[in-house]
This record gives sequence, structure tokens and C-alpha cells, in this order.
Amino acid sequence: MNPYRLYLVTDDQQDLYTLINVVKEAVAGGVSMVQVREKSNDIQSFITRAQVVKTILQGTGVPLIINDRVDVALAVDADGVHLGQSDMPAQMARTLIGPNKLLGLSIENEQQLMDANTLPLDYIGLSAIFATPTKTDTLKQWGIAGLQKAINISQFPIVAIGGINHSNLDQIISTGVDGVALVSAICHADDPKAAAAALLKQIQTATP
Repeated sequence: MNPYRLYLVTDDQQDLYTLINVVKEAVAGGVSMVQVREKSNDIQSFITRAQVVKTILQGTGVPLIINDRVDVALAVDADGVHLGQSDMPAQMARTLIGPNKLLGLSIENEQQLMDANTLPLDYIGLSAIFATPTKTDTLKQWGIAGLQKAINISQFPIVAIGGINHSNLDQIISTGVDGVALVSAICHADDPKAAAAALLKQIQTATP
């Protein structure tokens, strides 16, 4: 199965209790990958949140990805790490995590997209497709045309992120993108399980 299809990125503003509930429900609803994000510099908190999510995911086949921090990914033996452009270089991260872990990289412009083809990655996260309140420092909005162009340029699977919800999901999926990453559409839903299930059904219906 395509692990990138419905990619949940956790909301680091939600408390541990809410995080646990969201991840449990989202996995039951069909998310295929979970990235734990922690933007504060509290590494102990990050490790705690990552370990809790790892426990939830055990036996589900859903990979655990750690945002930004290779050290946290190694500490909890996560399935992979997702880097931003200002994080550890991809080559160095690959050396540390080894050949069998997943390595993703956020791509914010076309130069980065072309440069990424030479890196030891498994996938890229194309950010941001549309404006989003969860990321205010966006350099570029790719839009549907930009996403389509990126798919043609990149040799890696692409996960689209940024402002994606049920209203624009059909357009996104019609490009042939490998997956979508979502924060608000699942984390802030009244019923994360139902939200994930509805999004997954829409993806399956819209897949070209």
C-alpha cells in the first residue's frame, strides 16, 4: 500500500491527551502515516509525544515519522524523519538513520525541487499548495499547476501539504500526486476518525 496516501501531521499546540485521541481515531479512520511535530525546543516533551504515538501505532503498519529532529527519531527508533530546509543536511541524516528508514524533505521552491533529485531521499513534501494558518512563513504557494509541474520534475514520491481539505482534495488527487499531508482537517475535526475516513474515501474515489 502507498504509505503516503493520507499523511497525518500532528498539531504541536494540542496537549498530550488530545494528541493521543486524535492519533488513535485518525489511524482507525485510515491514515497511512503519522508525523509527530514539535516546534518548541523542549526535547523531553518531543520524545514523550513521539513515544506515546509510537505505542499507538505498534501493530498497525502505519509508519511513525519525526519532524525535523534526527536525534529524536533515533531516540525512539522511529520509522523515519522529515527534514525542513534549515535542518540537518539530508546526506548527513541518511548516514545517521541508515538505509532502511524513511527520509523526507520539505520543498518550498523550484530550485530546491531540482536539487532534491540528487539527495538520498524517499519522498518530498511540497509546501505549501495553498495558504494555511498552521504555517505562516510560507515562501510560495504552488497551486494545482505548480504541483503538476513538480510531479513532472521530481524523481521521488510527492506529498502535497498546505491548506488541503475536502473542498480542494479532488483537484489535488487528480494531479496524480502520491499523497496528501493534513493537519487541521483531521486534528481539529470534531470526529477525527470520521474525518480521516471521509478524506480517504474521497482520495480513493478521485484517484486517476
